[in-house]
Amino acid sequence: MLHLHRNLILASIVALIALSGLYAYVGVLKPLYKWHWMDIVGEGGTAIMAGVWLLMTLSSRPKGRVTLLLALGLASIMSGSWADCLDEFFAIPKEDVWDNWLEDTLTLGGMLILTAGMYYWRIEQFSLNEHLQKRERLFREHKPYDRVTQLSDADYLRLQIRLEKENRPAAICSIVLLDINSFHQINRQFGQREGDRVLQAVSHMLLLNLRNEDVLCRYAGDRFAIVMPETNVADADELAKHLCHMVHGMRHFAKRELVRLGLRYTCAESDGDAERLLQELSRGIDCRGTTPSELATASHVCAA
Repeated sequence: MLHLHRNLILASIVALIALSGLYAYVGVLKPLYKWHWMDIVGEGGTAIMAGVWLLMTLSSRPKGRVTLLLALGLASIMSGSWADCLDEFFAIPKEDVWDNWLEDTLTLGGMLILTAGMYYWRIEQFSLNEHLQKRERLFREHKPYDRVTQLSDADYLRLQIRLEKENRPAAICSIVLLDINSFHQINRQFGQREGDRVLQAVSHMLLLNLRNEDVLCRYAGDRFAIVMPETNVADADELAKHLCHMVHGMRHFAKRELVRLGLRYTCAESDGDAERLLQELSRGIDCRGTTPSELATASHVCAA
């Protein structure tokens, strides 16, 4: 991850060097006996630890607003502590107060920026926790899951369709089947590993935009299925359109080349016969938006 933040790391190093040069140019080097070692250890140690936290943050996060705020806050705290430490080595004329302003501004400003970053990080964590809750039933019950996407697999999908009908026979339940447009071309052009990354990216986006009660599964290949309890076909169709829109808006890169992703989908009300329903939905997907009327499904294409 660090290579993604090369410019920020270089800027932080340049700032430390510039501060050192400024104090050396304006101040006078103190004799060794005037050095306060406790202050040097405390202030210098704070700068070092802030730098370590900065590298740990950048090495574990992608680019984004939260990462930028956290990094800028830590870099400012590091610079302020380093300027404070330089005071122990260089004597600044008493009439000059810029050094105190510089130290306080960098440290306090860094704390404020870091606080803003932690606020947005907190919001991000709430979103991620909601995302993980949608996987909780799968892992808690040790159900079969797909190796690539970590979603439940087709067998679990069939089981959920059957259980919804058995447990709540009077309730409406809709099934949405989604297919990634031209996925075979992505595999052919960039290789299977990049194809797997596409599947993972799409599955994450779908999960983030589903309700907690919905069950997302990898049905087969580049196809995903969603079990939507207590949802009629019209509402399922609207949600499917939203999912298509969100996936279409993704900026996915394969080998540094932007890959435009899109989905097509079909949806239908479940009657508990999972195998027949999934076959009909698959035929609707294969028709690319021209669904025979006897299937009684809504079918559309959301192209990239």
